[in-house]
Order: sequence, then C-alpha cells, then structure tokens
Amino acid sequence: MTKISTKQTGTTRRGALKTLAAGAAATSLPLWARYAQAQTSEPIRVGFQMHRTGIGAAYGRWYDRTTEAAARLINEAGGINGRPLEIVVEDDGTDPKRGAEVVEKFATQHNCDVGYGTLFSHVVAGSAPRAGELKLPYFVVSEGHHVASGALNRYTVQPGITDVKSQVQAMAPFVASNLGKKVTMIFPDYAFGHDHRDFFSAAIEAQGGEVVAKLAIPPTETSFTKYFPKIPRETEVIYHVMVGPAVLTFVKEMGEFFGPSRPEIFGFIDSLEAVDISSPGLEFLEGTYFWEGMPRYAQAEQSPYDKFYREHVGVDDKGASLSDAKDVSTYAHMFGCWETLFVIKAGMEAAGYQGPQDRPALIEAVEAMTEMPYSNEHPQGAKVFNGKTHQVFGPQYISKLEGGMLKVQHTTSIEDGYYPDEVDYTKMSF
Repeated sequence: MTKISTKQTGTTRRGALKTLAAGAAATSLPLWARYAQAQTSEPIRVGFQMHRTGIGAAYGRWYDRTTEAAARLINEAGGINGRPLEIVVEDDGTDPKRGAEVVEKFATQHNCDVGYGTLFSHVVAGSAPRAGELKLPYFVVSEGHHVASGALNRYTVQPGITDVKSQVQAMAPFVASNLGKKVTMIFPDYAFGHDHRDFFSAAIEAQGGEVVAKLAIPPTETSFTKYFPKIPRETEVIYHVMVGPAVLTFVKEMGEFFGPSRPEIFGFIDSLEAVDISSPGLEFLEGTYFWEGMPRYAQAEQSPYDKFYREHVGVDDKGASLSDAKDVSTYAHMFGCWETLFVIKAGMEAAGYQGPQDRPALIEAVEAMTEMPYSNEHPQGAKVFNGKTHQVFGPQYISKLEGGMLKVQHTTSIEDGYYPDEVDYTKMSF
C-alpha cells in the first residue's frame, strides 16, 4: 500500500483537507474547522445501525454503549462544527434485508447525515448498496474485506477497524513459526467466515503451511459435536473463529471432545467475545492463543489511552462492565465504534460540513486522511488510512491465556497487514 504524504502544501481550505489526520489534536485543525459558525442549531444526526436482536445482539449492546460514551465526549467538547451530535438508533435484527430498510429510514425518515456502526458482514453487504443509492455516507465497523475489495461503493467507508485480510496476513507468521503448519479451520458459513477461510489459507501457505480441513458451521447451529470428528489426525493447529450466542457451547464441546490431548489452538477472540473466560468448561483453553483486536485485559504496561477509554466506556481491567462483573464486553471489536465516531467528527470538521449537500465533501475529507496517531481518539493503536480503498490498517494483538488472563505475546506492526490495493474508490463518481 502506498503511504500518502501528510506534508502540508498550503493554507487553503483545500490544502487543509489534504493534510488532516483523523487523530490530530484539535489545535492542529484549521481555525475555520475548529470554530466554524453553524448555519443551523439542528444536531448532526448519526444513524446507528444496531444489532439489538439476532445473532449479533451481544456486539450490538456494547457497540451501543461505546457509541454513547464517544458521543458524550464529543458533545462535552462542543459537538461537531458547533452543533450537538445526536445518535439515532434502529435495530436491524442482524439481518441483511432489515439492514437495507434501516439505511433507508436513516436517509428518508430520520434525516440522518450519515449511517454508522454495522458489524456483521452479511448485513453490511445487504445494506451498503442502498446507502450508495441514497448517497448516504455509510461508516461500517465490520472487519469484512468487502469494503477494501471494491465490492461496495464510494459512500461506504471502514476507517476505524482493520479487515480480516490484513489481520490474518499479519498473524500467520506467528502461527506457522510457533504453533504449527498443518491447520484445521472452523468458521461461520457466511461472508465473515469465508474471508477467514480464503485469506488465512493463502497466508499460511505463504509461510510454508497448509489448511488440511475447512469446517464451515451454519450461523444457526446450536451444537457442534458432529463436526469435531471431521478434524484430520495430522492437524497441528485448530483455528477457530465462531460468533453468536452459541459460542460458549462451541468452546465447551471442543474441550470435551479433545480432553487433555489436544492440538495447539489459535482462536479469534470472537469465539469468546462477551463470554467470561472463567466460565466452567473453559479450563481447557488455558495455554491456547487468541487474536485480539484490542486486549480485553489491561496489560502490565497499559497505555494512558486504554485507561482513558476504559473509564469512559465503563469497563474494568478484566474487560467487564464496571456495574456488573458478569457483563463481559466485546472489547476486541467495540473500540471501532469509538474510533470511527471520532473519524466522522474530524472529517466533518475538515469539510466544514453543514448538511446533506456536503456529503461528497465529507467523503473526500476522510479519503484525504492518512496517519491516525495513538491517542484518546484512537486507543487501540496508531493507524494508517488508505483513502483509495476506504480501509484502515493498524496493529493486531496475539494473546495467550495464562492463569485465567489473556496476556499479549506479540503485537504486529501496521506494515505487517498491508496488501496491494484492489480498488480506487476516489476515481468513482458521487
């Protein structure tokens, strides 16, 4: 990926748009952006497409809490371009058809300035085309490769969370070097799982390894014992990335099947998001490895940004709600809502956004972003945004379960996740 220069080329409004970084301190913004006179007292409306129900409900609940916390901070600091930020929530049921209907409601009924927050990739794929047709900027927090692959449209952007292709490419060298090269994959049978299947297969092969079996699990499955006998004997590593309300059942049944004589296990923390790791039946996971988008447990060398973020979202050092220790967060993903909302704010300020007529300018302002510094606005880590592909790149964390805690063993560099551009959205018309 070509890194775009951030050298300032002038003091014009156009020049400022080309040099703004999303995480820059407010003092680095041009005065016209920081103190723009609002032409209206109407709030900036962000339509939050929430998985309140369906298989994404646990994520939706924490995406909502994170969004509210970020919005509260933004409003305490004066809002966006002198206007308050209002979050308009609609439940999409984690369903593609309802997702498209929600996008239409944002644009035609709620008068939202942008749509935001979608997680499950099949819902993004079902919703983004309608956002493009309605010319509604659509900021997704999904991880799917559908944005960067060029499958969507210029109005769809993923600036606050990395995608699966980048994640698995960055981590495959660790898996191959430390755990094994003959891998059986267990993944959900829809777009998100297919991204893992395809991109990890290629990434492990590039390290001299191979995927010896691929077990696709229907998203509605509630018992998994019939799948485990299909794991080949030569398997050295089981790679699991399950999501939804049955994840605890999946992990428990895997432990019952293998007992003490298990292969190495590398899981995406998706399999345990919103699940207490000390739950009975999960003891066999001790010593296994996980990808984490952001470490659930506060680490020994906790950054001040992680500390700030936890305090404002209401999460303790173990990743659970401060008000209920049994209410475990989706910590590895929900930071994307926080970071994306601050990107929307920075983009609107750079574009001098006042209303729907400025939507193309907002997209162009976000496309002009490059470096996003490690900060309170970007507490997961520093990032680089690729305006051509509408995809952000950042660090990945590999943790090991030790003594009932997830401890980071390896942090990848941003560059580890780079791959060649597959699209240039900036050449598409609005």
